[in-house]
Amino acid sequence: MATLYKTATSEFKDVDDVREASEQQHKIKNRVLLVASRGVTYRHRHLLNDLEALLPHTKKEAKIEAKQDMDLLNELAEIQGCNNVFYFEARKHQDLFLWMSRAPSGPSVKFHVQNIHTMDELKMTGNCLKGGRPILSFDANFDSEPHLQLLKEMLTQTFGVPKGARKSKPFFDHVFTFSVVDGRIWFRNFQIVEKDAATGGTLQKNEKPTMVEIGPRFVLCPIRIFEGSFGGPTLYENPRYVSPNSVRAAVKAQKSAKYANRVADTQDRDLRAEANPMPTDPLKDVFE
Repeated sequence: MATLYKTATSEFKDVDDVREASEQQHKIKNRVLLVASRGVTYRHRHLLNDLEALLPHTKKEAKIEAKQDMDLLNELAEIQGCNNVFYFEARKHQDLFLWMSRAPSGPSVKFHVQNIHTMDELKMTGNCLKGGRPILSFDANFDSEPHLQLLKEMLTQTFGVPKGARKSKPFFDHVFTFSVVDGRIWFRNFQIVEKDAATGGTLQKNEKPTMVEIGPRFVLCPIRIFEGSFGGPTLYENPRYVSPNSVRAAVKAQKSAKYANRVADTQDRDLRAEANPMPTDPLKDVFE
């Protein structure tokens, strides 16, 4: 209180204005709630731990099953003081879906997470200090379509670590890259190396820093974008998305068709053998 009074008297300002400005300065704009559903596998759990380590402004919550009542996530985010939600929904212990929402008013988007490779699995040579703020790098394709522009803004608000966030460090030492390929968003994490790889010394002024991948890797396939938080009118629906259940059903049907073709060939061979019997040899009993 004495510091606020001295600041107000020295600059001829009201004490309440100084207190409000101080609180506004230390107010963190973005917090992310990290939640997973029951039934996640070990690889899904390791991915959650990697994101928690890379994003210091996240708050991890215990596993909950919010498939029937998605509004429970908005209430949980309000209790935890978060305005962004990461909800990882596991199905059949093999499929992982990501809900990314701006709580409590929206919008929200549902992704299908594919090609997951965690940091422990990759064992890359890159490394970064825990709590460092990332630089977000987006592909130029994000500006080509309206739904990609919306996804770019949502990814910026979610993955961008605000200045002064808890457990964050005031420097940038790694880069998050988001690339659009085949209608999917590919995520990569790289370390910014400002030393010479051969000598280990500092770089010269005319030399550029290099990038070394850290991990994790995953691909986000957008399914649907909603106007509200975890629901509401549909703003965009991916016409190229094919559910993993349909893919497994097609593979199973292909295998069953292969078996049916083999059985049909066997039956045709038996019918041909019956229709064209081998002629009897009159000399087969000569030497008996």
